[in-house]
Amino acid sequence: MSSTEVILPARQWEDDNGNRTEKEQDTHISQNLATVASKELRENDTVRKQCLALLREWIKQNPDIENCITDDVFLLKFLRVKKFSITMAQQTLLKYLNYRKKFRNIMYNLDHTHPNVNELITSGYVFVSPFRDSNGRRVIIYDFNKFDLDKFTGQDMAKAHAVTYETLMEDEENQILGVNHVADLGAVSPSFVTLFSVTEFAYLIRWGEQSYPMRHKEMNLFNLPGPIKYIYDFAKSNIKSEKLKNRFTIHDSRDQLLAKVPKRCLPKEFGGELPAKEMIEMWKEELAGKRERLLSFDAMNLVSDRGIIRSKNAPTQDDTGTGSLPGSFRKLELD
Repeated sequence: MSSTEVILPARQWEDDNGNRTEKEQDTHISQNLATVASKELRENDTVRKQCLALLREWIKQNPDIENCITDDVFLLKFLRVKKFSITMAQQTLLKYLNYRKKFRNIMYNLDHTHPNVNELITSGYVFVSPFRDSNGRRVIIYDFNKFDLDKFTGQDMAKAHAVTYETLMEDEENQILGVNHVADLGAVSPSFVTLFSVTEFAYLIRWGEQSYPMRHKEMNLFNLPGPIKYIYDFAKSNIKSEKLKNRFTIHDSRDQLLAKVPKRCLPKEFGGELPAKEMIEMWKEELAGKRERLLSFDAMNLVSDRGIIRSKNAPTQDDTGTGSLPGSFRKLELD
């Protein structure tokens, strides 16, 4: 990828309702993206077509999956995050559908116009920079100074995150290149632990890590208060993937952050160039374009979780950097 940060162009192949058109199904990724996909994900035209066909047939034959979206972009999320291992992609899809079902209050009705979610985005608690970093990755901005504990709940927080992540993963570039997280933790206090029970917090992190088809390439944190380091340590201890753990960086100063993340990608309030307010307005346009798509996910259902391989029976080796322990799923016979 070029080292130049590029502002994102608007997508041109959605209808008035935000639904994907046939044109997108025929659109090929750029040569630069294809090179990265081949090197990091073992992807090429033949592998992509064969794996998509196999995954669609498996979904069709699986009685535990209802109304699953089967277009290229949705299925490629699971294939890419597991480097086109059919067995691992199947397991991640099952876990994703189960995660949505278990945390229905968070994962259903992913509507950015919901009053509390919209306020968290508009205030600047969580949004996405319009500029990609030097590796072509989208940069997700978190500012905990904007989270009012007296007004918002843990559900509000988690839903705002889910809307952000699902919107990003509808873009094939983000599926391939992954994302860069940048968080100002300066306002985090011990009171934040009241947002979730210990068990719920651990499940959200652990299950989310294993279930969500997203490549977390960098986690850049700054202004971490000493008194709440135990929260950070607890959260990190619930991440199983050592590769993912190693992608966390705590910066002691804003200068250290700017040495790692291009200034242009950051809001002015983080030492960047463009005010957060302007970045947020651009991000809200992207959210609006994907709103109906995200709401359509609610039709999907996992009837039973019997097909999910539990950790105790799964192999321990996983080089994908997402932390899933996929196991060996019993294969359905294909005609």
